[in-house]
Amino acid sequence: MNNRYLQKGLYAAVFTMASVQAQASTSVDFSNLVEQVSPGVVSVNVVKRLSQEELLQQQVPELLRRFFGDGVVIPQRQAPQEKTGYGSAFFISKDGYLLTNHHVIENASKVTIVLNDRREIDATVVGSDERTDVALLKVSGSNFPELRTGNVDRLKVGEPVLAIGSPFGFDYSASAGIVSAKMRNMMGETSVPFIQTDVALNPGNSGGPLFNQRGEVVGVNSRIFSGTGGYMGLSFSIPIDVAMEVADQLKQHGKVTRSYLGVSLQDIDRTLAESYRLDKPEGSLITQVAPDSPAAKAGLRAGDVILKYNGTPISRTSELLNYLNRTAPKQTIQLEVLRDDRRRNISATLSTAPDDTPAKSNVTPSQNKGPVLGVAIRNLSAAEMRQLEIKGGVLIQEVRPGSIAAQSRILPGDVIVQLNNSPVTDNNSFVQAVSQLKKGSVARVTLIRQGQRAIVGMRIS
Repeated sequence: MNNRYLQKGLYAAVFTMASVQAQASTSVDFSNLVEQVSPGVVSVNVVKRLSQEELLQQQVPELLRRFFGDGVVIPQRQAPQEKTGYGSAFFISKDGYLLTNHHVIENASKVTIVLNDRREIDATVVGSDERTDVALLKVSGSNFPELRTGNVDRLKVGEPVLAIGSPFGFDYSASAGIVSAKMRNMMGETSVPFIQTDVALNPGNSGGPLFNQRGEVVGVNSRIFSGTGGYMGLSFSIPIDVAMEVADQLKQHGKVTRSYLGVSLQDIDRTLAESYRLDKPEGSLITQVAPDSPAAKAGLRAGDVILKYNGTPISRTSELLNYLNRTAPKQTIQLEVLRDDRRRNISATLSTAPDDTPAKSNVTPSQNKGPVLGVAIRNLSAAEMRQLEIKGGVLIQEVRPGSIAAQSRILPGDVIVQLNNSPVTDNNSFVQAVSQLKKGSVARVTLIRQGQRAIVGMRIS
């Protein structure tokens, strides 16, 4: 190649890279936007009743005096029964309705909002929903600065966003960043497909709005991911459409009613996709079906893969959960399910979700050894089976490093209840099921881990 053309190509590449870097380094000017939307954001001051644990901590000096006798001199003062807290909120209507977080006003005996003109107004808690961390407030008055809401479906990863709130009590602080991800589920939570951003949020930002570049609210700032309690680059906001649906229910009924299918779900990884003969990881895998639930009545089974919800393809579990949470009870839904390498359509009528959450169980491994797949196993006791509500299974006691089980992320304490389509009731049935596996195949292992059912793919090498 001619050196002259090579140099031109290099110059063009360098120029293009420099242009991209210049664009990336150019920050978005939110100054006009902050001026426009700030009146719709308020600070929230809360007086909270102390919890039983906090009250007990206050009683420690008195307990010490009783234990050691009157020789111990302890300053006597009246222990407070309440504490103060703070957060943020924003107007969603001109007649005084505001959105904030449940954890901001939880156990509140008094809630006061502070407007940007420094007026203070007492607020009433209309209702609050712990699962979504959304609360609805109301203040008396009219012609309040209502904020516009945006379309979360149009929000793109990489798009600039702005947060306004009261971090550490410093009211009307603005911070900006970009959308890092969408449809995030945190720590097993299933009620909210969070918007993840790198916007600097800190205590006090909770309940404040997240804006797009058009000045529309796209989220309610809810939490951060931190090992210190301060900002570390991962912030999470409740999508505004989810928050508004919760607010509508709180306004009309004072509580939130959700639909219930009665299944436990998990994502499909690459290994499971291969075992189900899927072209790519997609869909949501049913790991458990609750007895007498809508799922059980519809004929859904553990091991089914839900590929479509009312005709819409499902790429991951968070999408399916979002659709379920936004469907009213008593509605009939259509599911496309993969079972035994065949796709089939199943109709299910959703019911109202129960309020209680099943308790988790833990199984303690012991030291008996066995050679199967690099694991040590033992039969379950009758008490363990009752605790886990199963009729059989084997407990994984040890996993040899580097073994097939270790590579498949099987852990000590797991209880295996099924291998492919073969139920595992005891050691003998487990060994028998393993003996049928062929080298180079991928097996589906159904197990219980900390009380929750899961299915993992195990590659037999």
